[in-house]
Amino acid sequence: MIIWLNGTFGVGKTTTTGHLVRDDARLRAFDPEWVGYLLANNLQDHPVSDFQHYPSWRRLVPVVADEIARFTGQHLVAAQSVLVEDYWDEIRGGVTALGHEVFHVVLDADAETLHARIDSDVDEPERVRPWRHRHVEVWEAARPWLLGAADLVVDTAALDAPRAARQVHDAVTQRVRAGC
Repeated sequence: MIIWLNGTFGVGKTTTTGHLVRDDARLRAFDPEWVGYLLANNLQDHPVSDFQHYPSWRRLVPVVADEIARFTGQHLVAAQSVLVEDYWDEIRGGVTALGHEVFHVVLDADAETLHARIDSDVDEPERVRPWRHRHVEVWEAARPWLLGAADLVVDTAALDAPRAARQVHDAVTQRVRAGC
């Protein structure tokens, strides 16, 4: 199974992933961004504003996830914002075509909470914050289709990361028991 944590910057994807994989040895973190870094580095003469615009990224992410899952025998937790519906459909289709179930979790929070978290992120370079703030609007525009495409929606404005991780873990466990 690939547990995909989707949502915008500041919603808690990375922190929630950390709690999930720390608490369950059957789970392994998978960062699809590294596939994007590989492509961006090797396609410097084909610049894009976001590596997700590379069709190769959307084809390679499922393949790399499949290889890691098969090699390790673990379920993967992918923390990556995918806010373009067609891109999500490609990725989900690619993963399922390789024989993996996708459990799509949308971590959600209101805009005020997101902006406050972005401003309080001391690990983020100051130059990146405006870009992250602008993406809250992109998130808000994508939110209707994302909520409809989610297997689980977790409101991280109301939950800290350990409790959000527990909610995801419980839902995944129930799904596995039910044979979905």
